[in-house]
Amino acid sequence: MNSTQRRILPVSNPRTGEVDYYITPPTVEELKGSCNRLRTGQKIWSSAPIEHRIAVMQNWAQRLEAHRAALIESDSIDTGYCTISRMSPGIVIGNILGWCQQAPAILQRARLGGKSSIMPNIAFSTELKPYPLLGVISPWNAPLMLSLIDAVPALLAGCAVIVKPSEVAPRFVKPVMQTISEVTELAGVLTYVVGDGETGQAVIDNVDIVCFTGSVANGRKVAEACARRFIPAFLELGGKDPVIVTETADLERAATAIVRGAVFGTGQVCFSIERIYAQESVHDALVALLVKKSERVALNYPDVEKGHIGPFGFARQAEIVDEHLDDAVVKGARILTGGKSMNLGGGLYMRPTVLTGVTHDMKIMKDETFGPVMPVMKYRTEDEAVHLANDSIYGLSAAVIAGSADEARRIGSRIEAGTISIQDTFLTLAKTRDIETNSHKFSGMGGSRTGPGSILRFLRKQAFMVNTAEPADLTSQA
Repeated sequence: MNSTQRRILPVSNPRTGEVDYYITPPTVEELKGSCNRLRTGQKIWSSAPIEHRIAVMQNWAQRLEAHRAALIESDSIDTGYCTISRMSPGIVIGNILGWCQQAPAILQRARLGGKSSIMPNIAFSTELKPYPLLGVISPWNAPLMLSLIDAVPALLAGCAVIVKPSEVAPRFVKPVMQTISEVTELAGVLTYVVGDGETGQAVIDNVDIVCFTGSVANGRKVAEACARRFIPAFLELGGKDPVIVTETADLERAATAIVRGAVFGTGQVCFSIERIYAQESVHDALVALLVKKSERVALNYPDVEKGHIGPFGFARQAEIVDEHLDDAVVKGARILTGGKSMNLGGGLYMRPTVLTGVTHDMKIMKDETFGPVMPVMKYRTEDEAVHLANDSIYGLSAAVIAGSADEARRIGSRIEAGTISIQDTFLTLAKTRDIETNSHKFSGMGGSRTGPGSILRFLRKQAFMVNTAEPADLTSQA
């Protein structure tokens, strides 16, 4: 990336397929200047009491509320008017206010003091020192929400933050930057930059810690770049979430939960249900219910105010899902409802798609699909179901639906994933500030993105040791 070269990047509209927006990434020198400015602001920001940072963040929440309509509209254009876009401002505001309530107690508990259990004459106390500058590289599927899920706790911890969202969905940056500009002190420690992978690399080169959300392939690049600089990297990567449905399960409940978990947001959610394992005695009945419920789901075309799911947010993603379906059919799978993507008014849409006859030699059961697809596979025994659920490089989340919560919990404890939904699917959002979990396998790296640990990631611990006795004399020990 040339330090002075100016680039202009085109952005397509998911509903029309047409380029109707352009972004101009900063040059390397401009990005360095932004980072230097943020570092200057961070010194004042981190030295202020937590109560002061809370007051600033609460003010920002009010500005976000005042601009809610503009945020929803810009985020909706980025996502093809996905339901997530209508929810995102409220989720972000709730996240800010929730962290404002919980951060003081979490930070207080993390500060320690006392006497050494090894050397009682040594007293200690600890301090928490924020990393000066966090770089956030966020994805296209929930642009506003995912750009701030890590930034908010980092700001309350005392960091400055620079955010580089996906070049696929950058329209929300303008209204969110307007809200930031209306809170002068926040503007000194939080900014967004637009651009592609080159800009993301430049961000990594100029920050002290990185949070990345995206694919395994790009996450590997980020991790390697951070390792070269010896800075921490927290990665939230792909998922291939399984659900196990037992012979004792309420099939009506299971089908309702699966369709929502697989289809919400056009299946473009990292914790979407992507693999369904049904006990052979209930397989056919469950499939029939999935087909029936799927056919009730409507596209929000041509009216964005009607329907349940929108177009793919990224044209390449539609191609990937089509490739998975083609591969499955060639290898013997059967599509019972739905099918490959359709071009409607220039946007790429897909109806909820149910497949049977799938096996683990198909891409649709091994690779991340990220579309509204429900491949259903039979199993005989519980051991086989668990083996199939764990037969994946991913371990983000999973679900079990059984005759009782206890039965589901017992099976779920055997699944290698960070979050297990019991008697439902798609419950991951509920853990935001309460529960710490770790992604398994290739689904992520680093500390928990949720719960108290998610704010503590952004703080280095420093110990102060005081000897209350005379120093040890080396010669007297001879």
